[in-house]
Amino acid sequence: MGPHPAVAAIRLAVRRVLHDLLIEHTGTTDASPGVPPHERPAPPLVLVACSGGADSMALASALAFEAPKLGIRAGGITVDHGLQPGSDLRAEEVVVRLRELGLDPVESTAVTVGREGGPEAAARDARYAALDAAAERHGAAAVLLGHTRDDQAETVLLGLARGSGIRSLSGMAAVSGAGGRYRRPFLELDRQTARKACMVQSLPVWDDPHNADPAYTRSRLRHEGLPALEKALGKGVVEALARTAQLSRDDADALDAWARQAEAAVRDAAGLLECAKLYALPPAVRRRILRRAAIEAGAPAGSLFARHIEEVDRLITGWRGQGAINLPGKVVAQRQGGRLVIRQG
Repeated sequence: MGPHPAVAAIRLAVRRVLHDLLIEHTGTTDASPGVPPHERPAPPLVLVACSGGADSMALASALAFEAPKLGIRAGGITVDHGLQPGSDLRAEEVVVRLRELGLDPVESTAVTVGREGGPEAAARDARYAALDAAAERHGAAAVLLGHTRDDQAETVLLGLARGSGIRSLSGMAAVSGAGGRYRRPFLELDRQTARKACMVQSLPVWDDPHNADPAYTRSRLRHEGLPALEKALGKGVVEALARTAQLSRDDADALDAWARQAEAAVRDAAGLLECAKLYALPPAVRRRILRRAAIEAGAPAGSLFARHIEEVDRLITGWRGQGAINLPGKVVAQRQGGRLVIRQG
């Protein structure tokens, strides 16, 4: 008798990711393709980011089960955000659970959450900085994250509400981060599958009270917004939003590639952007070039919104002699003699 369907689903999702990682790392899925042991590459280390919640505990259990079969080392890390009383004790409990699963190395790391961008964004920034540092410290090939299809649907809706364009509608990528560090095996699985997998394996899970706190935008969306949409539109909203994310990502990737190819043709010999040539491009391509130029000049990508790029775009499409546009990061964009100059102010 095989494992419970939920357990089988999460293990299969993790197995596929590990299979890809092994090929990337060694060029083969065979641990010993006729190569003497002393000449084989060291097996890659894969870390799981685990909060102790159902999604990440299901991910940790699947990693612990699948990694040894492929000769992959598996470890775990939990991040203590310090936002709730006793968070340090809960982090240590997660460390114990991960070690009981057989993961090694395992560690807890504490972070200080700032205020920039709001509490959710600040916590996310602190968390990823800690995960990046842990991956570097241990030489990990990848860090697995437990985001599910439900998380993807929420991300798409949040992007839609911000009006940030097609890239924000593409949600979270299955592979992201420097060198493809972050992998999300569960983006095609729903949250209930992960919770069911924990239940049938008797894995203890911790439900973060912040996930039910209406003070947080994502929490309100999860408990009020999505249920209201499903009530109005019927079941299948989450699946449709997740499918929208993938379609949007494909479109955004294609437009990004077009913009990269077109950028060289719209710069003069000195490297300045020529307004007439920019004007001739489709708006979606032109605005991508403008955004890239602003970021290269020093504007923080996370603070550069669609409204900023629209203002810069009007220097090209609605030129009436207007002055310079101030962008985040003390970057200034202005039109000079038919050229668009974007630089530090």
